[in-house]
This record gives sequence, C-alpha cells and structure tokens, in this order.
Amino acid sequence: MSKELIKRLITSIFIITVTACSIYLGGLIFNIFLLLIFFVSLIEWKNLTNNQIIFFLGLLLLISSLITVHNLRYDNFYFFIFVLIISVSSDIGGYVFGKLLGGPKLTKISPNKTYSGMCGSYLFSNILGISYLYFFNNFLLLGTFSFSSFFIIFLISTINQIGDLIISFFKRKQKIKDTGKILPGHGGLLDRIDGVIFSYLMGYIINQIFL
Repeated sequence: MSKELIKRLITSIFIITVTACSIYLGGLIFNIFLLLIFFVSLIEWKNLTNNQIIFFLGLLLLISSLITVHNLRYDNFYFFIFVLIISVSSDIGGYVFGKLLGGPKLTKISPNKTYSGMCGSYLFSNILGISYLYFFNNFLLLGTFSFSSFFIIFLISTINQIGDLIISFFKRKQKIKDTGKILPGHGGLLDRIDGVIFSYLMGYIINQIFL
C-alpha cells in the first residue's frame, strides 16, 4: 500500500468521524462545524478565481448551501442523511470505477473523469440509497423501489457530479490540481465537498416540494 493511499485513508477516517459526530450532536457543535467548512471553502474559492463577479456568485452559493444544510438537518434528519449518503457514494463509485476500469474520458474539463466513473457514481448511489430506504423508509415514505426514489437518487447524484465538474473547471483554468492542502491525500476542502454543495441545494428543493 502506497504512502499516498495510507494518508488518504487516515484522512478519510478523520473526516468521517468528525462529520458524523458533528451531525449527530447537532446544536452548537454542528453550527461551528458548518462555519469552519464555510470559511475554509471561501478561502479556497477565492484562490480559484480572480473575477469579482464569479467570486461573489460562489459566495452566494456557499451561503445558500450552508443555510440549506443547516435547515435540512433539523427539518428532515433522515432525508438529510439520505442526501449525504447519495453524494458520498456517488463520489466513491466514480473514484473506484474510474480507477479500476478507466476508459473514454467524460469531458475535457476534468481529464480524470470517465464514463465508467460516471456509471460507477450512479451504481453506488443507487445501491446505498436504496439500501438506506429499505431500513429507514418509514421516516421518508418515498417507496423503497418506487420510480420517485430512483429519480431522486439519479437527480441528486447527477447534481453532485455536475458540482464536481464545476470546481474542476475552475481548477483547470487556474492550472492547479487541488483547491488546497488542508486534507492530506485529498487536497483542499472544496475538493471533497464540491458535489455536496450542490447536492444539498437540490435536496432542500426536493424536501420543500415533494416531502
């Protein structure tokens, strides 16, 4: 096992532990956790663009996402976890399938993104999303194998992947690999939450309209 992979695994365990504890405890701990994410992400976003208008739009997006994450945590906790599971599994599926299978590139915006990775994102998000519904659907009432469930999973996974591509676009413009170095083996914070920022905005809309 390479040193880089070991660093990545250790950092992943740390991220999962801190995130899970913050979400579970809620209250002041969760609010501080969100504010730390916001300020670190804002600094990294500032380094990605020199355009004031684009920076301001990104600032509005981060604030909007912060508010939706906070509100959804307390409005519909089980759907909050559902969105998080879809986003994380989508990232993992894309990474695993992309690394193992490779194949044709998805877009010039991000050379590491492949069609196999995209398929892996949809596959993993559906497997884990439906598995979650199987155990907790009494709290969501979506229908474990219903069209609405598959559609919501597909939609959130798609938005998550689009968010990833948007940040990749700005990294490519700045000719940098990562948005920062705060997370050993992973890069910057935005590298990890780029898709989640967009996923929760979509998740909040879905929750307000359909749930």
